[in-house]
Amino acid sequence: MHREVTVTLAQNLEFRFDLEHAEPMANEEARRWLDDEFIRLECEPLRASGKVLLADKVLTVATAAGAPLLSDAVWFAQFARATYAVLVKPIIHVDVPAMTISY
Repeated sequence: MHREVTVTLAQNLEFRFDLEHAEPMANEEARRWLDDEFIRLECEPLRASGKVLLADKVLTVATAAGAPLLSDAVWFAQFARATYAVLVKPIIHVDVPAMTISY
């Protein structure tokens, strides 16, 4: 089964990672990696309640990372592996301008 993560930052700026040959990341490791990046990149919760859903965390980390980190092959591979591990969908599209994640 084909697996990939795509992040769109702008109409003509998209990053795609094919997970076919990537080593899977365990769910707990992925949650920890996203938590660490959420804190390191000084992300803020999207919801007024302060509750941070996994999809929200993926979206805010992608937003905070921007083009500099998304174009870093090592960082983006980790992000893609973590995103796949926590959302468990074969095709994941993170659309930063629309603030949505689709499957």
